[in-house]
Amino acid sequence: MKRRTLIKGLATGLSSLYLSKLYSNNLLQAHSNPGIAAGPFQPTWDSLSQYQVPDWFRDAKFGIWAHWGPQCQPERGDWYARGMYQEGSDQYKYHIQKYGHPSKFGFKDVINEWKAENWDPNELVSLYKRAGAKYFMALANHHDNFDLYDSKYQSWNSTKLGPKKDLIGGWAKAAKDHSLPFGVSVHASHPWTWYEVAQRADKTGPYVGIPYDGKLTKADGAGKWWNGYDPQELYAQNHALSQDSLDDGSMGRHWDWSNGASVPNKAYCDKFLNRTIELIDKYGPELIYFDDTALPLWPVSDAGLKIAAHMYNTSIKKHGKLQAALFGKVLDEQQRKCMIWDIERGQSNQIEPLPWQTDTCIGSWHYDRRLFDDKGYKSARTVIHTLVDIVSKNGNLLLNIPVRGDGTIDSEERAVVENIGAWMQVNGEAIYGTRPWKVFGEGPAIESAAPINAQGFNEGKGKPFGAEDIRFTVKGKTLYATMLGWPAGNEALIKRLATGNEAGKVSRVSLLGNDNLSFEQTTAGLKVKLPEQAPGKDAFVFKIEGVI
Repeated sequence: MKRRTLIKGLATGLSSLYLSKLYSNNLLQAHSNPGIAAGPFQPTWDSLSQYQVPDWFRDAKFGIWAHWGPQCQPERGDWYARGMYQEGSDQYKYHIQKYGHPSKFGFKDVINEWKAENWDPNELVSLYKRAGAKYFMALANHHDNFDLYDSKYQSWNSTKLGPKKDLIGGWAKAAKDHSLPFGVSVHASHPWTWYEVAQRADKTGPYVGIPYDGKLTKADGAGKWWNGYDPQELYAQNHALSQDSLDDGSMGRHWDWSNGASVPNKAYCDKFLNRTIELIDKYGPELIYFDDTALPLWPVSDAGLKIAAHMYNTSIKKHGKLQAALFGKVLDEQQRKCMIWDIERGQSNQIEPLPWQTDTCIGSWHYDRRLFDDKGYKSARTVIHTLVDIVSKNGNLLLNIPVRGDGTIDSEERAVVENIGAWMQVNGEAIYGTRPWKVFGEGPAIESAAPINAQGFNEGKGKPFGAEDIRFTVKGKTLYATMLGWPAGNEALIKRLATGNEAGKVSRVSLLGNDNLSFEQTTAGLKVKLPEQAPGKDAFVFKIEGVI
């Protein structure tokens, strides 16, 4: 995942000729899948298109995510386990200063430093529930290939190394104790190409030509802390480099295994499949997020298709009906019927016919101490405006609150979470259980909205929201109009509710957190007289009766 810069150049996939060869070689089988739960779903796109998004997810609207793993230990931001091997980069320079040269102290050694000593999952999940989250997601592994759960298929996991704790087990218990649906995010399909930087060596300086630790073997561990563990099980670098691997920006072009990406072998794909099936079976998540184009390892393997079928069939067996939510990115029209479309750091510019989700963060995906020091987090106001906009378009918001290496969140983050919660306590009625109206909204920000780029990455690129920007939701016969600012003159105008605009006759208007308001429905719009003092901050919700 995850980079603050845009990932560009995602290709459409392998050629149809190559795909036909994959099928003919029985790599994409629809039947006879040992370990895959029996049920109505088979590991084919046609079969997965039976999927229906569960109502509980559509009603939930807001989830919080702990995107937390060993890359948070240095507290230096996203993709640390890749950046530390990119000579001259900020993270490379920081790594040398803090830990030493990556030929001597690699990412495996960062894992050993990570202890998560102050982690209290119950306290954090309790905080997130009070903030209004209706589901909770935890990172199960990242591109660093380190499993944060008790895995019999991956020795490099958090029960054996680093914290020596079952982190997913702890998060799952906390979510259950607080009656929140539990989800996991899985990113470990990508280490094959993502870690290729660990095969490099410096081109200049005192360590010129000395390889980093990406090609170390189990035998090299004799007498060291990692004795008995094979670094190749973590780094997966016993293969030739991808085309243009030496270009630091090539990872985005290789994301969907095209443009000359080194293609993983069957053993790698099978291991990923087994690890993920075990994760689902052992911890019972209701949601699973994949950081992949479509599904993991597609189209060079059917592992992702098998996992999706297993997840859906397992959910039916557990609940008597399909209750699972599964997310993928950069989906075509058919694939959007098979799972929930996830947009990273961005949102749709229209009401989508199928439910979808934005995933975003108040800072970097992995904890970055500089954002705390510089007060660089998104404000609660920005998060609330984003949530309101997304919900008006049939979407949900999954918000990451970065966790420090020790397992805590900092005071600035806590303040953001608490302020979101204060707003939701008053105004959640306009969010939870709602559906889109005839239009999602009105106001000047609509015309400046930026288009989606690849996975998303269009947030914050349009005009900031203000009092003239209004977003609509509906529940039963009630229309909610959320005003994203407080107007001068203490009077609001909702143009869409003008007489003769097919809006119906308004019978009552109130402001959540306040009393009934006087109003006049004119040919210009619904004019609403506001109180002298705003009842709250950030966004204000009109509850309107009579127009539906």
